[in-house]
Amino acid sequence: ICIQPCSPPFHGETSFVCEDRKWQMLSDACASLDVQSLFQHWTSCLVVAVASFSFCSSIVTNVFSSLQRISGTDFSCIIPDILSSPAIPGNIADIVDLLNKISLLLSENVTRGKMQSYSRIANHILNSSIISNWAFVKDRNAGSVLLDSVNLFAGKLLLRNGSESIQEPFIATKGYSIHKNTSGKSFDFSMEFNSTGNITGHVVIPEEELLRLPRASKAISVAFPTLGAVLETNQPDPASVNGMVLSVSLPEELQNILLTFEKLTKLEQVGAQCVGWHSAERRWDPRACEVRAHNVSTVVCVCAHRRRTYRSFSILVSPATPRSPVLDYITRVGLGLSIVSLVLCLVVEAVVWHHVTKTEITFMRHFCLVNIAASLLVADVLFVLAAIVHNTALNYQLCVATTFFLHFFYLALFFWMFTLGLLILYGLLLIFFKITRSAFLAAACCIGYGCPLVISILTVAITEPKNGYLRSGACWLNWYETKALLAFVVPALSIIVVNLVVVVVVVVKTGRSSVGEGCKSQDLSSMIRVSKNVALLTPLLGLTWGFGLATILDSRSLAFHVTFALLNTFQGFFILLFGTLLDRKTREALRMNCLSSRRKWGLEK
Repeated sequence: ICIQPCSPPFHGETSFVCEDRKWQMLSDACASLDVQSLFQHWTSCLVVAVASFSFCSSIVTNVFSSLQRISGTDFSCIIPDILSSPAIPGNIADIVDLLNKISLLLSENVTRGKMQSYSRIANHILNSSIISNWAFVKDRNAGSVLLDSVNLFAGKLLLRNGSESIQEPFIATKGYSIHKNTSGKSFDFSMEFNSTGNITGHVVIPEEELLRLPRASKAISVAFPTLGAVLETNQPDPASVNGMVLSVSLPEELQNILLTFEKLTKLEQVGAQCVGWHSAERRWDPRACEVRAHNVSTVVCVCAHRRRTYRSFSILVSPATPRSPVLDYITRVGLGLSIVSLVLCLVVEAVVWHHVTKTEITFMRHFCLVNIAASLLVADVLFVLAAIVHNTALNYQLCVATTFFLHFFYLALFFWMFTLGLLILYGLLLIFFKITRSAFLAAACCIGYGCPLVISILTVAITEPKNGYLRSGACWLNWYETKALLAFVVPALSIIVVNLVVVVVVVVKTGRSSVGEGCKSQDLSSMIRVSKNVALLTPLLGLTWGFGLATILDSRSLAFHVTFALLNTFQGFFILLFGTLLDRKTREALRMNCLSSRRKWGLEK
């Protein structure tokens, strides 16, 4: 890291970090606000004599040493100097600190004049043309501090004649007097987002909520069309804000509100997630809201208002994974075909079981195959259930239960594929070592179901008490906060690597030619054997899941996602085809059952 002082007339310092042999700006604390000039304007307006003033201190310290003595006075005199300063990162940081101190020291009896002055200062650093400068503000929580400061200050706004409205291009405040006999109140905002157009937002307090009020009170709402871009820069989850940020200040008795957001990105394939800003944890939290209605241009959210936790709300869209009708179609068709195929596979195995399990090795193979098919069948059904639970937002506990069993059965799928891989190595390498059927059943069940059960229980026990088990917006394991997804990824990838080694051993062992074959026939027969073995073992040992690494390396590539979806949603069909229908002994057993059935019913010629 390299730190350099700012060039005059700026004061402060700029930090750079070396990445890929190039210096990249990390933070910029250069400021141009003149403390002496700012304070002179302040004192001339208020005719306040200040002795022993140190000009070497920071702007916020000097201004507020006097602010505390005149907390009942307006501060509009300092606005011209602030608005004339460039909104560079260093000045943004100082202005955020200034607004924070104002909200703490001057938030009693906030008049319309005070709120107008406050809004003008905030508007200066929320202009859409300078939002990109926030990325270099030294304090990464500056956006959250600004949001909390505005909410605190606006919440003390005094209402004249029962209502108030203060509008700036990039921040708007509205307030109403409310009581339990009032019909449902609403706040409508239409604000400039950038030079190309406006964006709208709508806050509604339902009438049934107003009935909770024991006495007359007030409701304040603040709209920020550009602040969402600032708040998302500090998020671990790569999800972008797709609407304005709407804050509300309501009595504690009011618990739920309706919010309507206009989308910034109006595409049919772009989903939406309603979220509330967790002021203590400084992150977007999907548990605060749920989607009530959703179309191409707008989203309606039902959100829980908590004065100490959730006071600001918006909608998110995740750009990391491409949403495509092709992917949705492949997933639906593939899952349907996979479920039907797995049911057929289990039916066929039940029909031919006594014919194909006469030897120890064939019993072990078909026992593994049945458990692989059963685990994948239950996992596919749970996958559909998880989508239904998420889309209809039934309840949190059901989502946790679905995720637990989904995690368990997908792990069981992989551990049974691992057991099958070990069985193949046993058949190839340990020819003279015999294992009894009872010993195999005990070991296989411990591996196939015991290991997944232990991992699943430990995962939910460790992460759920911290509310870190589920990921945002889906009934599946969390990644960005607690890394709970590693409890699936690490075992799955480890088993894929082991099973890849198994396939290599099989290829080497079966690729050797028989003695006496000619060179051409030798090469041809080796290629045929190798191709058949690879085609047979790839779906049975779960190697198709290895293509998921490509979606991690390039998460925006639609081609990788389509390939991964094709291979994995159709895995049940591949298991039916390669594990059952193309197995010679299974086909012979099916033919024998068919002939015996025809004889039984007198259908033999």
